[in-house]
Amino acid sequence: MNRKEWSIAAVLVSVFLLAYFVPWSAPRVRGAGLESFLMLQDYARQHVVLCLIPALFIAGAIAVFVSQAAVMKYFGAKANKVLSYSVASISGTILAVCSCTVLPLFAGITTRGAGLGPAVAFLYSGPAINVLAIVLTARVLGWKLGLARALGAVALSIVIGLLMHVIYLKEERAKAANGDEFVIPEDEKARPLWKNAAYFFAMVAILVFANWGKPASLSLTTTAGQVVSGTRVLENAAGINVQTEAGEQVVVPADQVTAVSYGSGLYATIYRFRFWIAGFFMLALLGMLAAWFRKPEMEEWGSATWGFAKQIMPLLFAGVLVAGFLLGRPGQEALIPNAWIASLVGGNSLWANFLASFSGALMYFATLTEVPILQGLIGSGMGKGPALSLLLAGPALSLPSMLVLRSVMGTRKMLTYVTLVVVLSTLAGWVLGPWL
Repeated sequence: MNRKEWSIAAVLVSVFLLAYFVPWSAPRVRGAGLESFLMLQDYARQHVVLCLIPALFIAGAIAVFVSQAAVMKYFGAKANKVLSYSVASISGTILAVCSCTVLPLFAGITTRGAGLGPAVAFLYSGPAINVLAIVLTARVLGWKLGLARALGAVALSIVIGLLMHVIYLKEERAKAANGDEFVIPEDEKARPLWKNAAYFFAMVAILVFANWGKPASLSLTTTAGQVVSGTRVLENAAGINVQTEAGEQVVVPADQVTAVSYGSGLYATIYRFRFWIAGFFMLALLGMLAAWFRKPEMEEWGSATWGFAKQIMPLLFAGVLVAGFLLGRPGQEALIPNAWIASLVGGNSLWANFLASFSGALMYFATLTEVPILQGLIGSGMGKGPALSLLLAGPALSLPSMLVLRSVMGTRKMLTYVTLVVVLSTLAGWVLGPWL
């Protein structure tokens, strides 16, 4: 049998062994099974329609409409390293995406010939450098942890990208030597640059504004007429957990909330009108497509988008199921008890930081959920150093993203990237832990 047939056989055998040996009658295992599907449901409701699908269309557009020469100029093997790594390392301030949503974008620029180092820096920074998440970290977990997260994420994106470039230098030099293979024919430049820029800007704007995060500061009015103001720590179907200015934790049940106010600042105003803004850019995008694009181009774009979807979505959903089965959703236990993790990551030993970084790399964090999870773990005895290690590794990696990365960059490079993220996050937490 060839490799493909062996892979199919391995999957069938694995499913059989799971069905035969997993003790589904045990309450914890049954609960973990339910958590896996509940986590998949949460992912489908919160991320697929507004986040993953727009990202797939952007990835397809990159693969079809972005000039390979332009990608090579800014992210290629011969590109100016200061410029390429600077742009890649701060990309997360624009794209507030999770570790899975950034994957189609990474695949898109890789397809167009981006160098491994800048592409990996973009891959890490996309989910790691989320401005709102950093602000929320500072408000809830302390300004030192917020500052360390911001500076550490930027530094790690550059260092990890450079190390990946050095480790696979031979391949990168071969890519640079064959750079003329990526030069595009002149007829691809028929549409002016400003039109392509407007087209991509509209798609990115839809992705950004449709997923605009809730402001951290809010005021709740309860059925009893009480007003609770402070920083939103956790919000779910049960209620809203608010940290007041006095530092108290107040949990307001969902059925007692009569009104929620997010203030009048620019960020809160954008949040209130986010769907109107995204809708405006959607109409603008449709107008551009009707006026500037030919039918064959549209078909090629759709084909490229579907190609990325077939490659990414099955592995992504499978990874979410596995992560949910092992670790559960935020605030919910699955197969591995939260107490086990909290008991192993107290203090600031190198081992505690490694465990925090490693477990964070396996967990799936929807955007901003890492903050309430860490607040609970810190309350259970987790050290500040391990907390930083988890903050640097967790949002950038997850078991679902690893499965997809393996199909995009190969097993060897995926394992190298994961190892670098875990090791450097561990060292950052260990070194900075005493200061935090």
